[in-house]
Amino acid sequence: MRLTRRQFDLTALTTLCASGLHAPHFPLWLNLTITLLIATRWLQRRLRPDWGKPPALLRLPLTLALPVAVWLQYGNIFGLDPGSVFAVGMLVLKLTESETARDARAVSTFAMFVLMAALLFEQDLLTTLYVGLGSIPLLLTLRSLETEERTASVPAAPALGNLGASLAAVLANLFAAAPLALIVFLFLPRLAAPLWSAQTAAQGKTGLNDSMSPGNLGQLLLDDSPAFRVSFDTAVPPPAQRYWRGVVLWRYDGQRWSRAGGVPLDPVRQPLKPLAAEIGYEITQEPSQKRWLFGLDIPTSDPVGAQRDEDYTLAAPRPIGKLTVYRLRSALTYSLDGLDSRQRLRGLRLPAGLNPRALALGKEWARQHDDPVKIVQAALELIRRDFRYTLTPPPLGRNAMDDFLFETKAGYCEHFSSAFAVLMRAAGIPTRVVLGYQGGYWSDVGNYMVVRQSDAHAWNEVWLPDRGWVRVDPTAAVRPDRVELGAGTVNSSGSAWFGREWALAMRNRWDLVNRLWTQVVVQFDDLTQRGLLRSVGIEQADWRQLGITFALCMGLLAGLGLWWALRRDHGGDALDQAYERLCARLAKRLDITRAPAEGPADYLRRVLQHQPQARASVEPLLLQYMQLRYAQSTIEPATVRAFARAVRKADLHRSPAR
Repeated sequence: MRLTRRQFDLTALTTLCASGLHAPHFPLWLNLTITLLIATRWLQRRLRPDWGKPPALLRLPLTLALPVAVWLQYGNIFGLDPGSVFAVGMLVLKLTESETARDARAVSTFAMFVLMAALLFEQDLLTTLYVGLGSIPLLLTLRSLETEERTASVPAAPALGNLGASLAAVLANLFAAAPLALIVFLFLPRLAAPLWSAQTAAQGKTGLNDSMSPGNLGQLLLDDSPAFRVSFDTAVPPPAQRYWRGVVLWRYDGQRWSRAGGVPLDPVRQPLKPLAAEIGYEITQEPSQKRWLFGLDIPTSDPVGAQRDEDYTLAAPRPIGKLTVYRLRSALTYSLDGLDSRQRLRGLRLPAGLNPRALALGKEWARQHDDPVKIVQAALELIRRDFRYTLTPPPLGRNAMDDFLFETKAGYCEHFSSAFAVLMRAAGIPTRVVLGYQGGYWSDVGNYMVVRQSDAHAWNEVWLPDRGWVRVDPTAAVRPDRVELGAGTVNSSGSAWFGREWALAMRNRWDLVNRLWTQVVVQFDDLTQRGLLRSVGIEQADWRQLGITFALCMGLLAGLGLWWALRRDHGGDALDQAYERLCARLAKRLDITRAPAEGPADYLRRVLQHQPQARASVEPLLLQYMQLRYAQSTIEPATVRAFARAVRKADLHRSPAR
């Protein structure tokens, strides 16, 4: 049977919702192409339905072009990103040829697969809600297909009312299915790792890189998504101590800073002496597709399976492609020793022939001051006096640090840390750049701290005699509120809404909700599941015990459903209930009671035999009931409601006794 306008509209809406959930992962040209195809097909079906589906000469080239486009975009047709593009493309192409109920069912079935595939990219609460909402048009489509054999004798209900009744029925079915979904989620034995743990290295958002050049952190500083969340065992450290160490950069080629070494830590050669009590905490890190783990400066322990190198950089054995939880201990005040000749040369090396003015200034400070601390103070005073913080700095040329220090004098943490390192090395002070995060918002309600990508930061460490490596943050010299009040305060200069207190409060409250969702649902693994039966004395339930519990809960749920369906006061559907009210009124007003086994046709004949004057009021109602109940496969709810109103308003009179 050919699709009606309403059925095709719902099928197109289902396709649009399923493909729209993948739009953030697709290139712009692909999103525009998908939208154009759906809109073109919908307009053609609405304006010229007599044309039918597009000809094969058009559909075949589009089908062949899909894998070619995927290959050109990604260089492969396998993997999470190209696979999702291929799936969405096939779904849209199926819509372009959909004309029958069979086609619409195929589109709906595949659309559910495409919707669920979006959870391979993100499992946060917002994405899950979108998947749930996206299933509603799909279920409406399937429900509309149930009426494809509607008889012509039944008057059509108003379109809006019909859609509203269908929506109410779909929502009622979803509500009824919720207990079943909960039982399956809790007790169906699951794998040791969730399905979405097998992700490709190209998937997800990218965190901090292992290199830095002035200007490449700009987009990250405007990214408000969480980088990781922290729960502390003791008091929360003050803002000035919230430096989250990432990677340490030594090599500088005039434009770009990069890592060097990566040699495993030797605590004897590079001793770390905590000067106060260490602090313990747990970090839940978001997927970053990088190996770097982050800890308060400076971590004194290694997470399980990870290691520290000689720069106290923490690295996981493989790129982080899923939520990762690890525990750490850190020293917030410390003495960090260990500078050998190899590191000294590395900490003083500068590219030849570049930034002559910066090198001359550093050498001049070295001649003026014998104390390295005074040279550091001179550099910080220069930055504090003459420079400004901005996320939109002017471009720099070949001698980037000369341009920054003596011409533009405007930038953000990358510019300040890079220029400071060049000045210190020119003055003979070993210096390196540390890339990580600074700050974090503490939630008193959730009792945790969230550190966002916008908290990304770069600072320096200088080698001072008798003190070892000392942290210096030149950005704090020009904008001390960057450290005390957080990145949102200084990064909001280019955005009217970013730094508003109400916007920050809303983002942080939403993060609390999303964190609860992550802890309760996303991180519900096999270990958590095996501990569900502790209340009944089973410390670690195996798959057999979980299977028995699952079967018992399903049996209980099935029993409750059977009881509801068979309970004695269940009055049948709305049509039968209206018919029973009609029979009760006839028995009361005409004194003619329907026998239990008497059908409506026989009952009508008996009524007319005893009360022929009731023909005008009784016969149309009983004939309408027989037409609705026996002459068609589906009944419109609006028609049933009209019949019930007619029963209530019927004027039934008994003939006078003879």
